[in-house]
Amino acid sequence: MRHKVAGFKLKRPVDSRNSLLRNLITSVIEHERIVTTVPKAKAIKPLVDRMITLAKEDTLHSRRQAAMVLRTPASVKKLFDTLGTRFGQREGGYTRITRLGPRKGDGAEQVMLELVGSELVKRAADRAKRKEERLKAQREGREHEEEIVEEKEEKKEKK
Repeated sequence: MRHKVAGFKLKRPVDSRNSLLRNLITSVIEHERIVTTVPKAKAIKPLVDRMITLAKEDTLHSRRQAAMVLRTPASVKKLFDTLGTRFGQREGGYTRITRLGPRKGDGAEQVMLELVGSELVKRAADRAKRKEERLKAQREGREHEEEIVEEKEEKKEKK
């Protein structure tokens, strides 16, 4: 009987499982979305949420606790500098699991684990880039050409 036994085994020994989970958590923090299988996503979702909760505290102790789990110093920096402030007012539910369908090779169910709001940040960056290009074009006198390119980009986004 498995009474009061928490966690996922993922068919791996302890050291391999811990390494896999740490790598997946680091990838989610760095890229803000990953594609993986359902059991792996369900296993790391609470761990990623715990990392973001640590980032909201932003103390030396919480930074060291996060550095024990995350693989790269860049991911620790991103976690505390950008993600901690982005989710500062949110009380939980920092990640979203979206099912994508079966994998082509072995038929395993694929999911996308992403941070909530990452699509808004990406969209805002794209808008800022387009606005900057539009202003540059206006300075050079190519206003009409940029409008045509912008209309094509909007049609692609709608599809």
